[in-house]
Amino acid sequence: MRIRAFALALAALCLAEPALSTPCGDSAAGFDAWKRDFAREAASAGVGQRGLAALAATQYAQATINADRNQRSFRLSYPEFCQKRGCDVIAQQGRSRKAQTPAFYASLERAYGVPSGLLIAIHGMETAFGRFMGNANVLNATATLAYDCRRPDFFRPHLIGALRMIDRGMMSPGAIGAMHGELGHTQFLPGNALTYGQDGNGDGRTDLTDMADALASTANFLRQKGWRPGESYQPGSHNFEVLKQWNAAGVYQRALAEIGARIDG
Repeated sequence: MRIRAFALALAALCLAEPALSTPCGDSAAGFDAWKRDFAREAASAGVGQRGLAALAATQYAQATINADRNQRSFRLSYPEFCQKRGCDVIAQQGRSRKAQTPAFYASLERAYGVPSGLLIAIHGMETAFGRFMGNANVLNATATLAYDCRRPDFFRPHLIGALRMIDRGMMSPGAIGAMHGELGHTQFLPGNALTYGQDGNGDGRTDLTDMADALASTANFLRQKGWRPGESYQPGSHNFEVLKQWNAAGVYQRALAEIGARIDG
């Protein structure tokens, strides 16, 4: 009897334990139900009414799922990757951009300790210097990936970040970005934008679609991740390892290091 009573008590305790997170799904069928469940999780994380209303209005982004299943660039060899992404063009245009506004880039380097060439390389690699910042709804993309079973634990904090940014007026529910929810000149995921965003132009707000804010935020991200000012960022260095925090693909890190060095001369 005592064993049975203990088993019943243990079962009751397990049933009383709250779920760590809402279930995931692999199609649009369960998305609306998931949103209702996730709203409770978001509210407990501090998301307010504006953010919750934006979450309720999100739509499943099939185009984002298609793109997520079809990422081939990082499977290329380094020469193939650089040819596809235009490394030579980025380096050439990057040198020109630095020469046009050297004081601006020097101010970023003084403030954060990250070399101008590297920031320019990131800007060029991510959005062709702001010429293409995406064509997907950021919130729809982020919510879809937070729901999808492939990487929900990675994207759910970014969805919370996006909703909190909406609460604060840092982002509108209609904000446009890349297929995985990245936004702005250097394609910050929303959680990172919330955490590392900086007011680079001094207007009192952080807007990643403003180049100065985006580059200051990028420099701040790297510095907060352990960047050591004045040290090399070429392969084998500490700072090269920090670049993995920006993008985990080895070909991408190498491209940034080589392009940045070419820009800085």
